[in-house]
Order: sequence, then C-alpha cells, then structure tokens
Amino acid sequence: MNSESDPISPVSSRSSAASGHVRIFDTTLRDGEQAPGFSMNRRAKLRMAQALEALGVDILEAGFPQASPDDFAAVAEIAKTLTSTTVCALARCQADDIDSAGRALQMARHARIHVFISTSPLHREHKLGMSKAQVVDATASAVERACGLCHEVEFSAEDALRTEPEFLIEVFNAAVAAGATTLNAQDTVGYTTPAEMLSLFTYLRQHVREADQVIFSAHCHDDLGMAVANSLAAVSAGARQIECTINGIGERAGNAALEEIVMALKVRAPHFGVATHINTRKLFPSSRLLTQLTGQAVPRNKAIVGENAFAHEAGIHQHGMLKHRGTYEIMLPQDVGIAKTRLVLGKHSGRAALRQRLQALGYTPDGPALDAVFAQFKVLADKKREIHDADLEAIALGQDPDATGPWRIVQLNSATHLGGSASASIRLLHEDGQETNGVANGDGPVDAVLRAIERASHRDLQWTDFNVRSVSEGGDAQGQAQLTAHYGQHDWCGQGISTDIVEATALAALVIINRIERQASAHAPVAAINL
Repeated sequence: MNSESDPISPVSSRSSAASGHVRIFDTTLRDGEQAPGFSMNRRAKLRMAQALEALGVDILEAGFPQASPDDFAAVAEIAKTLTSTTVCALARCQADDIDSAGRALQMARHARIHVFISTSPLHREHKLGMSKAQVVDATASAVERACGLCHEVEFSAEDALRTEPEFLIEVFNAAVAAGATTLNAQDTVGYTTPAEMLSLFTYLRQHVREADQVIFSAHCHDDLGMAVANSLAAVSAGARQIECTINGIGERAGNAALEEIVMALKVRAPHFGVATHINTRKLFPSSRLLTQLTGQAVPRNKAIVGENAFAHEAGIHQHGMLKHRGTYEIMLPQDVGIAKTRLVLGKHSGRAALRQRLQALGYTPDGPALDAVFAQFKVLADKKREIHDADLEAIALGQDPDATGPWRIVQLNSATHLGGSASASIRLLHEDGQETNGVANGDGPVDAVLRAIERASHRDLQWTDFNVRSVSEGGDAQGQAQLTAHYGQHDWCGQGISTDIVEATALAALVIINRIERQASAHAPVAAINL
C-alpha cells in the first residue's frame, strides 16, 4: 500500500442495507477481459481504467496478478495511477495468490484484495476435492492473510447460488470473523432466477453474523439472460454492491451490464430507493472506448448504449415522439452521453417524420408535393435499409438518389511502412473528362487513402464513423466499409465493398464525394478548400 495514504478503517468502509448508495464494482478488466476476444494489452487496460475512474466506479477489479507477469504489471500500473477509485486484485484462497495481489497493490491509494473459493457441492467434489470443513478453514486463513496486505478485503463464494444456504452462512461467518468487510454471492453460471436471488439475499442478511456491519454483493452471469434482473433483485433484498462490466462482457454469455444496472436504478429510483455515484453521461463514451480497445462491437439493439437504443423508425413511434418524447422514451439520450434521439427514415416511417426531416434540411413540400416526395421515398426505402439526408435532398430536388458519379476511381495505390506511416495515392476521373490526383500519408492505409481522396476531390471532410465487416466467408472474403463524414452542416454516408479493405474504404469515400458533388451542382457551388 502507498505509505503516504492512511489505511481505510474497516468500520468506515462498512455499509448497512439501509444505505441509499449502491457501490459499483467494475470487473471489465478482470472477468470481462479474460473472455475470448476481449483481451487487452497493458496500455489499453490503463486507458480503460482511467475512463472507468472518470465514470465514477467505486471499485475497479484490475486483474488477477498471479495469473501472469503481464497481469501483475497491469494491476501494479493501474494501482499506481488511479486516485479516487479503489483498486482491487483477485486471488484464490492460496498464500501465493494473496501475496502476489498484495505486492501488485502496494502503491494503491485505496487497495482491496478479493479472495474467493468455490462453495457448492459440485465444485467442492469435482473442482477442489475439499470437504466443507476444509473450505471454511481455507476461507478464514485467506481472509486473515489478505487483511494484513491491503485496506479492505472482499470474500466471494464461487457458485454461491448452487450452495447449501446453511453452509453458505457458515462460510460467510468465517470470512467476517477473519476481517472481510464485503461478502459476495456469485451466480457463477447464470443459473438462478430473480425470485431465488431475492430469497437468498434476504436469508443472508437475516442469518450472517454482524450482517449490518458488512456489505453484501452480487456477481451475476448472463447464461440465461437474467444477469441484470438478478443483480437488481439482490439490490431489492439489501445488496449494496453490484459486480458488473461495461457492455456486459465476460465469460461465456457475459456479466451483468454496468450501464443497464446503473440506468435501471436511476430511471426507477422511486422503486429501488437507491443511487450510484456513476456519471451516467460517460456511459456511452466508456462503451465506445471499450469497443475501440477490444475491436468488439455491441449489438445494435443493446440496451442503453446500442445504436438503436434511442432510434425510432416505425411511423407510429415517430409520430408519437414528435408529439411528446415521453411517449416512446423513458430516459434522455443525453443522460447516457448520446447526442440526441434519431428518427431513422426507413420503409416503416410515416409522413410526419419525413416532413420534419425535410424541414430540417430546408425543404417545405406540402399537400401534393409532399405526397409525391413520400411516394418516391417509399420506393427507395423498400430498396435501402436506411434513408440518409443526401437521399432525401436528391428526391426533393428531383434527382435520382441511386445515381453514381460524376467521379470514378481510375488508379489507387497504398503502402504500409513497418515502424512508420502509411501512404496512398489516388487518381479520379470526372465524367466531363477532367482528371485529378491526391497523395497523402496517414497513420495507417485507411487514414492515408481518406486523406488522399480529400486532396483529389478538394474537399475537407470530417470523418466521424468508420465500420468494417465481412460480407462473405473464406480467405478471399469481401469486406464492406461504411463511412460517415460531416461536411457543410450535413452528415454524409457511403459504403463500398471489395476483397481489399483499402479499396472498399476508397469506394465508400467516393460515394460521399459524389453525393456532395451532385448536391453542390443542384445548389450554389460549394467552395473548395485550399490545400
């Protein structure tokens, strides 16, 4: 522990169920990071840890120091860096694990060691080969050892929800007697139901000795899709710490999603009567950072932070939203860090949303004119998943929204230099015979080709979103690049498909350049930038 900081008093760290504060214990960097596909290097872990501290998590489980030298180093770096969040390290009820956790946390301003052991009959027999008495003895010994190495100790009963309730009480009592101030009941395999969780935590609070002097915690997995519901049931029964992860990442089907738990407690505050210290406006940025660091996107329909969480396409919903936001939204997108609600124009949209969007773009068709635009819009919407502003402007101006050109790519070269920047050159040919070239360097081949196409087209675009996904299988799979750029007070979207992802990016960018060019020719000329 940092010698300059005073150890936290066990009494001051304790909280009864009557407390209105639910502690958020984030295990994104431990339970979440150990899941397949979510591994992060030390630099990424530190960046995520700093974001989680800014988010306001109370306890951050930084890793399992005994697992590997790199995990140890990551925990030590995070412990040295964070200032307000308690940094936690995981350890089995084994002396080497606990000592390793203590060394990793030496520089932490607020340190917690999290010791655990399996308690269910299945785990005792087949995983540990230990009797009940041996589990109890190991618990007491481990907690006592950990108490001498950090500010506070948490004890977890692995597979607690499949453990005999009477034995769980015995183990928890041993942990409390040894000095543990937080008791965590794990639904390790996501087996339980909210009713069972409510019953268990009620039972624990009634029978664990000194229950009013410890914090009860829930750690739920999502194998049956009930991790968040089970966590909230535990809160209703008096749990005052929830263990969770950003985007719900974790072993198998994942953990309880931090953003869902926090917003449920906030939106339904009169029902739960508790609150967290989370700055909810940082939820979406934290989610996006995690996707950037791991390369794993969240599903569009993911609650709170998914792309569709505050998007509406159905005409009935859009009409209701235009009348009163509360008809179809129970929280503000700004409350979770999303800029605004989106009324997505697609085949299910109605006239009200179309008129509203056209007015925002500066067009005011009404009566027969709106009917004509609406008819063309519906035809296009049957062919496209989503209608963008450029499509609407083309319809309003009597243009073909599916038109291509006037520019096409006649030559594209890109190169990546090991240990240095990438470069790209592109030649565009206009339908009137004009040729133009662009050459640029970038942080990578995609960045370089985007810069090159800006130079060739003489337009300065702000690229705001870039997604790549495979649309076929095999080593020669086609990749689809989707780009969004901000230019001239509008957002412009384009996509391109190729077996070469750099070429797919260039094609997507060209779609945007051509749309801007066609709209510019229909209005006053758009000023070129100085290069």
